[in-house]
Amino acid sequence: MKRRRFLGAVAALPALSACSGATRTFPVRIVRPGMREGHALRDGSAPAPPSGEVRCAVAVLGSGAAGLTAAWRLAREGQRDVVLVNGPEPDGNAAGGALAGIACPRGAHYLPLPGIDAMHVREILADLGILLGDPRVRQPEYDEHALVHPAAERTLAGGVWHEGLLPASTTDEQGAVKAFNVAMQAFARHTGDDGRPGFTLPLAACSRDGALRALDRLRFADWLDAHDHRHPALRRYIDYAMRDDYGAPAARISAWAGIHYFTCRRGEAHNAEAGTVLTWPGGLSTLTAGLRGRLGGTRTLTGYAAAIEEHRTGVRVTCIDTEGHSLMLQADHIICAMPLFAARRIDPALAAGLPREALPASSPWLVTNVLLHGFPHEKPGVDLAWDNVLHEGPGLGYVVATHQLTRVARPAKTVFTAYQSGWTDSAAARRWMANTNDGALLDFALGDLDVAYDPRWRERIREVEIVLRAHAMAVPEPGFLDAPARALRTSSGRVLHAHADISGLSLFEEASWWGDQAAKTLLGRY
Repeated sequence: MKRRRFLGAVAALPALSACSGATRTFPVRIVRPGMREGHALRDGSAPAPPSGEVRCAVAVLGSGAAGLTAAWRLAREGQRDVVLVNGPEPDGNAAGGALAGIACPRGAHYLPLPGIDAMHVREILADLGILLGDPRVRQPEYDEHALVHPAAERTLAGGVWHEGLLPASTTDEQGAVKAFNVAMQAFARHTGDDGRPGFTLPLAACSRDGALRALDRLRFADWLDAHDHRHPALRRYIDYAMRDDYGAPAARISAWAGIHYFTCRRGEAHNAEAGTVLTWPGGLSTLTAGLRGRLGGTRTLTGYAAAIEEHRTGVRVTCIDTEGHSLMLQADHIICAMPLFAARRIDPALAAGLPREALPASSPWLVTNVLLHGFPHEKPGVDLAWDNVLHEGPGLGYVVATHQLTRVARPAKTVFTAYQSGWTDSAAARRWMANTNDGALLDFALGDLDVAYDPRWRERIREVEIVLRAHAMAVPEPGFLDAPARALRTSSGRVLHAHADISGLSLFEEASWWGDQAAKTLLGRY
């Protein structure tokens, strides 16, 4: 079976275990963030009686992009009586780690330059010293250390590395790419009948023009077929893009969401070209660390929220620490910055108003960090880049954690971070991840790297860390724009929800937006 069929045939996943016979000389660590805690919530495990109590004006439950943005905004505007409950994994999908002292991402690894509509992100970047000067100007200056260094991207196609993510070597390919780009540029310029941009970030700033929103009733693959964007190389690239941001191929994705991917990035910079991204060795954990450093007197609790009980004068939150001990948190208001599938387990009001079948579909995500002694021998073509994608590979490619540090000479050690997502059947993929052996999981995780390099590359491996995120990404299937979760945008009680799931797009800009909005709502009450 060809590797590129792998993502479309999850039932064949166990067959990879046959590849695991080679002797392994390096340690492999499997990390499953939040699995134990999530299963405890799913199974309705009763927590032990509280051993203590903490009181505060505002509690923020969860410390991913939404929770940290909410806590940052509250602290920035002077609200000091705040408790941040980290959740099962501090920083969530923006978490980072280190191998042999080399910082590397355990989740998201870059942030596109934010446009004017994403002013909340620009404000964060300005506060962290990454955006220099006035965040309100169209082309602000950014810290050179954060702008991705050349070469940014390359693609392996036909056994040769090519510059960029969509090499077009034939006249037919060039024509197909040009036609698609022209169509996307027209959508990018389009303004709806309400005067808003058709496609931008956050989604709250997008036009509600009915003609545009009708695209949400179609699958992106069907829209592409109908508009004759059928070239195989182009479609492989589009599927890669959908799997990268949305966790599923174009056949599962809303046409509106698919077009949004190619048209929503409006960021510009005085000192960078269009399309440049911000990145760091540890990925977006650099941003989360910066936000944590600006929380002032905010108290942080390790552990996670297991139950919410709203009453007349406030909210009681049962929290479980890493040792399994429980604590009662009494708050005037809370911001529940948790994925909706977990939030409805602890919030009876949300469970009543948002049935399980109304939750957004989710896709798993594998993030694999590989510590290498030296760099493997390259195939012909352009040299190693920050982002390295295989045109017909099984995964999403790999990034080089030390790329931003490599200017004159390469370091003696490096970390390659490989990403896998985008299954046709996410539930089957989750079952396979939960039940497969470590050898099969390792071979799957290293699939792109095994294609990119000759077998001797594994001799350079010193350590591997595989991070399994079973419900990492919301999948924007047709109809997602009108999903029941959108009603949470206007919630006004003591419990406010803030998470990218409300938008249905698992993007930093969306998560951060909802955290910022929730914080501003509460600030208006004090």
